Amino acid sequence: MDRNRAVIALVNSYPLPMRPSAAAPDRSAVWEWLAPLQADGTVKYFYPKLGRGAVALFEVDSAETLQGYLTQWAEFVPCTFDVTVLVDPGYQKRLVGADD
Repeated sequence: MDRNRAVIALVNSYPLPMRPSAAAPDRSAVWEWLAPLQADGTVKYFYPKLGRGAVALFEVDSAETLQGYLTQWAEFVPCTFDVTVLVDPGYQKRLVGADD
């Protein structure tokens, strides 16, 4: 893991209730916002969910940086998030004394 990116987070979005047609233009804008984040490795994966919402894997330098990205995301598609911070597998192996 890049030492400058200390936080790996799995983010699950839950859009607020609205007609899908009302949100379509903003959903399209999410992809434009997302492209540079994927290109620089900030967003490792982004998958739309069947129905509504999306799941993304972020790798950022701090919780504050992640908060900024989630605020930007919610500007496009008003939603709530479940955020799970993940542990680097190498760290976990060292913690239990296993070989890498």
